[in-house]
Amino acid sequence: MPQKRQSGDSEEGLDIRSLASGYSAGFIIDAHLHDWHQLVYATRGVMTVNTSTSSWVVPSHRALWVPAGTEHEIEMVGAVSLRTLYVKAGLSASLPRHCCVVNVSPLLRELILHTIKIGMLDRYVPAQKRLVGVILDQLETLRTVPLKLPMPRDRRALRVVELVRANPSDSNSLDLLSTKVGASKRTIERLFLSETEMTFGKWRQQLRLLHALRLLAAGESVTTAALEVGYDSTSAFISAFKTALGTTPGRYYHEASGLETKISRG
Repeated sequence: MPQKRQSGDSEEGLDIRSLASGYSAGFIIDAHLHDWHQLVYATRGVMTVNTSTSSWVVPSHRALWVPAGTEHEIEMVGAVSLRTLYVKAGLSASLPRHCCVVNVSPLLRELILHTIKIGMLDRYVPAQKRLVGVILDQLETLRTVPLKLPMPRDRRALRVVELVRANPSDSNSLDLLSTKVGASKRTIERLFLSETEMTFGKWRQQLRLLHALRLLAAGESVTTAALEVGYDSTSAFISAFKTALGTTPGRYYHEASGLETKISRG
């Protein structure tokens, strides 16, 4: 449950608000939305965030940008410590217009933690107004990370999604999966391409990658994660992981662990 919240009697003059909270493994924040933009950053743990059209896995050294008015649900993978910024809508036209997982630079990380200590940033306080400007400069140049899994809308394609999600390691062909949902392979291929902008093969590979991230975050070994998501060898999984995220699984989580240690000591 939430451990700490910053709030005030009035929002007049406020450009950025903040929230620090902690959640236990498996806790779900039900679908909700905000009038303010939101940068959801976990100093510890991994989140899965779902909207009506997509899912994202957010490791501890990344953040999810959620534009104002976007309904979303957050599921905690392991214990999670959140440090969230709420940015007043309309403050900048250059902020992202869609949900996305983003890299958090060392500077932005320190700005988030500093804002948490202050609580809220008021444009009528000169030092805080300057801080808002620096934060906006950082937010306007966020680098996205490919940790999104778009969802199809057609019920037949969604049934295929359910089958694959139920057993990510299953190597059943699309022919067989299509037969199970009462559609042709060509129809399912067309639906995935038109509704997710990904081929089915690419979509399944992305699902496996995101599931592997959750397993690794839960403490599973690279070998176990690779086998659980259907790779024949650890080396093939590491290669696919590096292609998608630019580094190996071991280095990826070693970097995250280092950041968490630094924050906990700060």
